[in-house]
Amino acid sequence: MKDKARTTRILAITGTVLVGLPLAFMLITSAVVSIMSGIFRMDYFIPAELFLLVALGAVLLFWAALRSRLYLKPLIWIIGVGLVALIGSQGIAMATGLASGEREAAGFWFVFVIIIYALYVVGVIILFILGVRLSRALLKAKTSTEIPAI
Repeated sequence: MKDKARTTRILAITGTVLVGLPLAFMLITSAVVSIMSGIFRMDYFIPAELFLLVALGAVLLFWAALRSRLYLKPLIWIIGVGLVALIGSQGIAMATGLASGEREAAGFWFVFVIIIYALYVVGVIILFILGVRLSRALLKAKTSTEIPAI
């Protein structure tokens, strides 16, 4: 039982770090570039560009949640909404010509795509927060039998 609890903790912590890396990278590069240029700049597409890290982290968090039976439903919902938002924003951008440059990046469709993409970024942030909460709950429990039910 002790190995199961340790493995679950490692899965949760590793998953949380992987989900948080794209967010941290986005904030760090934004701060550095903004200081160097004197103008606020942020590449808000970094969480999508580093999707493989987010996806791997989400899988590890899901696995830890499945093993511990903590935060399972919220994780499933957030992962699902995030995937739909990311795929949806890219699909709409391709279908409307925004992705290829056929259509100018302005107007209703541009705003619509950005709003849907923002749902993905918010989903990554919530996934990171859930990962932190899951990791803290698992670290507080001394054994897998002491893991609290939610």
